[in-house]
Amino acid sequence: MTERTRIAVPSGLRNVKVLIEDGVFSSIEETDESGKFLMQSGFVDIHTHGAGSIDVNHITSYEEVNQLSRIYASCGVTSFLLSVMTDEEEKMLKIIGTLASAYRKGCDGATFAGIHLEGPFLCREYKGAMPERLIRKADWNLFSKFYDASGGAVKYITVAPESEGMTDLIKKIKQETDVVVAMGHSAAEYETAVKAVECGVSAATHLFNAMKLFHMHRPAISGASLERDEVYCEVICDGFHLHPATVRLVLKTKGVDKVVAVTDSIMAAGLPAGRYKLGVNDVIVTEDGDARLPDGVRAGSTLTMDKAYRNLIRFASLSPYELSKVMSENQCRLLHMDDRGSIEQGKRADYVLLDENNEVVRTVVCGRTVYEKGGR
Repeated sequence: MTERTRIAVPSGLRNVKVLIEDGVFSSIEETDESGKFLMQSGFVDIHTHGAGSIDVNHITSYEEVNQLSRIYASCGVTSFLLSVMTDEEEKMLKIIGTLASAYRKGCDGATFAGIHLEGPFLCREYKGAMPERLIRKADWNLFSKFYDASGGAVKYITVAPESEGMTDLIKKIKQETDVVVAMGHSAAEYETAVKAVECGVSAATHLFNAMKLFHMHRPAISGASLERDEVYCEVICDGFHLHPATVRLVLKTKGVDKVVAVTDSIMAAGLPAGRYKLGVNDVIVTEDGDARLPDGVRAGSTLTMDKAYRNLIRFASLSPYELSKVMSENQCRLLHMDDRGSIEQGKRADYVLLDENNEVVRTVVCGRTVYEKGGR
């Protein structure tokens, strides 16, 4: 397969001829022919609770996971994690089992790359949309149940560093599994957060949202996340969770190599205003797309990755090269998915073609078209 297109490089855009063999980029050559579309490495969403009327915590079948994979592909996503939020233990185990089966089987659209556990080892004060009564203190035995039920499909977990016994749990997770640990939904002070990073925490879940905020005398978990070079920071660029100036500040502080765009989307993504579910919660989506619990607490988003791409251009004037890092490459580095995330010889041929308005024209996974505008 040959694709004549443009790709982003540090100095701008370059017209290229891309050869794909056996699902990987086999050659990328400069050409005098003008590329019509911009080729970006396929977007990677590592934090999503659903879309298109499907809520991850209510998934009961492979077909629902496969449908999500197609929905995400239509938004330029080539790999994604599904985020299971805090719920009843038995229900979480059942959901994880269903997702693990889909993970092993594979999907028709974007690649289902694993499970993100957002809880239950979180903080009640910054619970966000998490059900307070189901939040648990650090528990290796319970984590092991979840991990074993997934058959290794759990790849990412969010924890509150200040939770009793959490230091030991983080160390154990890092020693015994390949799960990447993030911190969030937390009231942790700066010192506690730094200790968690030293024990193995690699990321901050939706930075500034559902966590103790920065104070000049008490930098807290948000300050530690910004200061520590090894910490990747998730950002929800929907215009509701973070002011555009905050997005710019995070990018200037962390640099484009440590910022990870996520959607934190719920089942309402891609749908009109109305009433929806997020796990055990009822959620109200307003006409402008903001998602909140009945008490006004923000509950996930209706964002899609292609809209996040366009918002980042609008909010921060990022170049296509910088966007490729924030939308794809950083996610893959964080989760050790070394076979994808950038347009390079030998890597998986995962990419999205964008038109002059940065709308998705085609999404390709391992050299196979999984979405085409005006087609399927």
